Amino acid sequence: MGNKRVAKNSTDILCTALLVVILALIFSSSCNPSKQEEKNKFTNYFRQGEQLYVNHCSNCHQINGTGLGRVYPPLSQSDYMQENFESVLCLMRHGIEGELMVNGKQYNQPMPGIPTLTDLEIAEIATYIYNTWGNSRGIIDVKDAERILQGCNKQ
Repeated sequence: MGNKRVAKNSTDILCTALLVVILALIFSSSCNPSKQEEKNKFTNYFRQGEQLYVNHCSNCHQINGTGLGRVYPPLSQSDYMQENFESVLCLMRHGIEGELMVNGKQYNQPMPGIPTLTDLEIAEIATYIYNTWGNSRGIIDVKDAERILQGCNKQ
């Protein structure tokens, strides 16, 4: 009879330990997004950003990001874009007037902002342009874009 009680206690302990391990795995996987979820999020931002770029930006900056001569600056291989990340996000919403130096060339064509773009749409466009044409910055999360956009000085 004593062996049955020891066996039952051992089984109870084993079942409890197994339940704790399963709950820990479920909890940890729900709190930390998996690499696949992050990859999916990046892909979604990138694809949506590409469509938004084509609709809102490519007429001036061209599909391939090379700009339009001395009128509109390039985004591809752009030193300005690399050195002024936060300003680039602000420019999408608020635009800019006045001189702008890109890759040693001066541009003075006003860029109208698109105030109707949401923070998410700006994050998606940024994810696209900062991961195309040889760039590899990774995802620009909407939370980061929101923080940056709140700090923009309207031009």
